[in-house]
Amino acid sequence: MTLKSLGLRTGSYGSLQLQQSNGVLQSHTSYVFPRKSSKVLLSSYREKERERCFPFICRYLCRGKVGMVILVVFALLIFASGFFTVSKETTGSYNRAILEALQDSKTRGINVINSLSSIPTSKDFTTDRVSSIAQTNGKENNGESLAFLVAYGVHPCKNFTIPPPPPRSTKRFGPRPCPVCYLSNEHAEASMPSVPSASPVQNLTYVHEENSTKTETHGGSDFGGYPSLKQRTDSFDIEESMTVHCGFVNGSRPGRGGGFDIDEDDLLELDKYHDVIVASAIFGNYDVIQEPVNISNIAKKHVPFYMFIDEETENYMKNKSVLNSSKMVGLWRIIVVRNVPYADARRNGKIPKLLLHRIFPNVRYSIWIDGKLKLVRDPYQVLERFLWRENATFAISRHYSRFDVFVEAEANKAGGKYDNASIDEQIDFYRNEGLTPYSEAKLPITSDVPEGCVIVREHIPITNLFTCLWFNEIERFTSRDQLSFSTVRDKIMSKVSWSINMFLDCERRNFVIQAYHRGVLENMPPPQPRRFVVRRQPSIRTSPIIRKEVGRKVPSKRGRDRKSGSRRHRKVVAGSRTSNFS
Repeated sequence: MTLKSLGLRTGSYGSLQLQQSNGVLQSHTSYVFPRKSSKVLLSSYREKERERCFPFICRYLCRGKVGMVILVVFALLIFASGFFTVSKETTGSYNRAILEALQDSKTRGINVINSLSSIPTSKDFTTDRVSSIAQTNGKENNGESLAFLVAYGVHPCKNFTIPPPPPRSTKRFGPRPCPVCYLSNEHAEASMPSVPSASPVQNLTYVHEENSTKTETHGGSDFGGYPSLKQRTDSFDIEESMTVHCGFVNGSRPGRGGGFDIDEDDLLELDKYHDVIVASAIFGNYDVIQEPVNISNIAKKHVPFYMFIDEETENYMKNKSVLNSSKMVGLWRIIVVRNVPYADARRNGKIPKLLLHRIFPNVRYSIWIDGKLKLVRDPYQVLERFLWRENATFAISRHYSRFDVFVEAEANKAGGKYDNASIDEQIDFYRNEGLTPYSEAKLPITSDVPEGCVIVREHIPITNLFTCLWFNEIERFTSRDQLSFSTVRDKIMSKVSWSINMFLDCERRNFVIQAYHRGVLENMPPPQPRRFVVRRQPSIRTSPIIRKEVGRKVPSKRGRDRKSGSRRHRKVVAGSRTSNFS
């Protein structure tokens, strides 16, 4: 008798282990198991079914990497839910602090950045994350960058560095713009100080003379007066109360009589109070108006744009139907100036450029750009970046390649910018006063030559004094303001604690784009239509194929039939003609 005949399965749990010895079945143990209940049998059946299904599911998920994708998605969901919970718990405690700090800075007149420094920080946030949030470049981020500014008490762009310039290219010459870290429009506007900056000069008044007379051989005009050399020297002795020459010496007020006259309705507009304005000028029909771009709705509502033009430019714009009765060209409000004091259009342009505080007596901040420039950044972002962030009251870019006044003078002479004898006279005068070439001994001053096409300033007495004295130097000498800038700056800085923010020229090129003057544009040849030349590949000359078949002519592949008698094509295959017919 065999095991099979007994109906026993060997090697399975719950069966008797039998061993055959001398033909007799003997058991090692004789355990008797009780009968399992129906519930136990059902559970064991389900477990076996799971054991069968689980390998099948695993094999299915592993096909086509479906399982890996599901696992990755599941892990991302877990990470996102946990990150959202941590961020909500960590940043939620700062929301009230943000509002309280902003409200406190507005009510007490404290700079927002300074008022946020007392709020405690969280060690869960990193400075790298603060810097990365700051790189939004004006994009909305639901107040997160300001929240981090509050949390840390430092500026989000603190760790931002300008990358090295790209390699030189043969297709593009000259300087290029470089990246600049800006705050968003709303946050830049919110960081505007509520009170004026401190000034070593508290009360600044201006000379008014109905009939000014020239007493010395040096320059001057009826518009700016004729200050003597002694008055010039006294103007650099900085005191709390000062009276200096600053243009508009005649007339009842700036813009009314005495040159540089403005219509009465425009004078009422210029007397209005504004926190920020943007100003420019075109005299002598020298440039084309450039429309600003990327201006926020807040700036369009609260920041006016003023463009000063003379009657020559006005007539041209009317003939071209650019200017109408509304006196608006895009965002620019056109202010027509009559009875200009100088025959030189460039010298007339220095009046609104440097004496803007006299034309706008109720303005806090101003951005001046030359008429050939196009503003491509929001005014609040420019002010925050170059004034408020640096705790400065006057900002101007340095020249991109020249930083020495003597080198700048030679460049002006070589370029025919002004009469060479007048330039030499001005430089000799400054040299006798002690002007020396620029060197590292002047550090932290980085340059003596500005790129004066953009001026960002706060209208306080010390900056007003600086531009007045700078204008007086232009009145006395040449109209090249780069030559007199460092002399006025150094004389004031030697007497009081005040400095100028001279930022990089590549940063200036980030928020303004330079266009060509009108004369250059009109003399440019019209663009030539682009011609597309289709070049054909040269044909390959091939010798005619001579077939060995008898009686067939050789076809020519050159496209030109040649006479059969041509010696060039009378070629015979191996063997003679007679041999082929034999």
